[in-house]
Amino acid sequence: MQIPFRSIIVFHAVARAGSVSRAAEELRVTPSAVSQQIQALELHLGTALTLKVGRNITLTEAGERYFQMVGREIEHIADVTQHVRGIRSATTLTVRAAPSVSSKWLLPRLHSFVDANPDIELRLDGTNEPTDFSKENVDIEIRHGEGVWPGLFIEGLGKERFFPLCSPALLPAASITAADLPEQRLIHSVKSQMQWPRWFAEAGVEPERRWHRVLFDRSHMAIDAAASGMGIALESELLAWRELADGSLIRPVRDAPEVMVATQWIVCPHNHLRHRKTRTFLDWLRAERERSLEPDDFRRSHKVAPSEI
Repeated sequence: MQIPFRSIIVFHAVARAGSVSRAAEELRVTPSAVSQQIQALELHLGTALTLKVGRNITLTEAGERYFQMVGREIEHIADVTQHVRGIRSATTLTVRAAPSVSSKWLLPRLHSFVDANPDIELRLDGTNEPTDFSKENVDIEIRHGEGVWPGLFIEGLGKERFFPLCSPALLPAASITAADLPEQRLIHSVKSQMQWPRWFAEAGVEPERRWHRVLFDRSHMAIDAAASGMGIALESELLAWRELADGSLIRPVRDAPEVMVATQWIVCPHNHLRHRKTRTFLDWLRAERERSLEPDDFRRSHKVAPSEI
């Protein structure tokens, strides 16, 4: 029996892309040619593999099973073919993350992912707008928000501890109380999930008057402003870990309440988890998340005194 290898390759492309048109673009053929190959494979197998949902394609139960069985073999054949040709197989992974988490959390760590995965070409898209995965070529996103986006795979990057932070040139560590804060210049990150009024409520403080504010559109700007001595920012140790580690930021408030919120989320369509490059990056993110949220490891790695964490 002749095996319809061409149709299998086309099916694999459609299953990965979730769209006939995107698969056609990748294969450099017409969408009608792709549809014909899928129909031929379904006729050969005697079962439906795909269903049309709007402009996209979803797999039937048989299609899911078939994709799982052939997917890794096709990727292996592609890798072996590139190796025999003497060309290092390279795959592009596009990651989108908001500017603050990109510059403050991802960039200082990315060298370990790049070093461990030389076959993956990484593209980091530092954009604050949520990805429309049906139209944009983004594999995985770290998204800021409340974690409610129906139809997508969602996993928290981790709960963040929020503290007032400032330069040691402005105030010594643990030198004031929460009630003293309204007398200081307070830095606001206007798009943050954690705002000063909420933190004051957790601390049991009711400011008697409006405090002096400086507002920034992004957390990374608020962190840099605080490190420069402009005022006191309310930020998480997840984003400010490097400044805490090198001593450019300290915690000026003694006995501050521990306020924890999840604000950063790993997001992608469920079918992207089939791709080796996405799974590899997700596993790396999970490992980095565990390291970054472990206080003892944080102190040992960055030589930070317990009083500063």
